[in-house]
Amino acid sequence: MSITIERKAELIKEHGRTDNDTGSAEVQIAVLTERIANLTEHFKTHKKDNHSRRGLLKMVSQRRRLLDYLANTERGRYTAIVQKLGLRR
Repeated sequence: MSITIERKAELIKEHGRTDNDTGSAEVQIAVLTERIANLTEHFKTHKKDNHSRRGLLKMVSQRRRLLDYLANTERGRYTAIVQKLGLRR
């Protein structure tokens, strides 16, 4: 359900401003998106796993807050990350 260390390093390298940039909103959004996708696959086979579903909802809310922050502060970075990750909004 969680992402591997190697996959997380790839996401940091791809979306971060520097190689060790783990705190920028883009990296956090990319990591959350990967974890949300993994949990979505998990729920296809484990429909009644309500404890994990609560964690999923928390991750979706956190990603939404980060996207709102980027949209309000730096619109160009927001549109770039939404386009790169293929998010709907």
